[in-house]
Amino acid sequence: MSEGTRLDKWLWAARFYKTRSLAGTAIDGGKVQLNSQRAKRAKSVRPGDELRIRKGVYEYVIVVKTLSERRGPATDAQALYEETEESRHRRESAAIQLRSISETTLGTKGRPTKKERRDIERFKGP
Repeated sequence: MSEGTRLDKWLWAARFYKTRSLAGTAIDGGKVQLNSQRAKRAKSVRPGDELRIRKGVYEYVIVVKTLSERRGPATDAQALYEETEESRHRRESAAIQLRSISETTLGTKGRPTKKERRDIERFKGP
């Protein structure tokens, strides 16, 4: 058997998902691609493989550097992979866009106060 680690175990060890079950669900849902192909949970990951991981609106494109079947500290987990520069740039620009969208839409604070409701009713008319 060739050297490798199960994909769901590696994603869990690299701290992309909190549990192996969540990692497996993401893989089954097509959120994770291994070398530009849809993968299964038990697919072996090897150093040099490219992973494309979609989490919400963010997409990570990473290259596997080392293998691990143990979940350790976050600093050790970050040493398992290297994110491509293009991926990092796209994620940062998406974060900036999300912040600008949320800043404009967060002006509402919920239900109108009694005074605001009366003003609305006066504006609408009888």
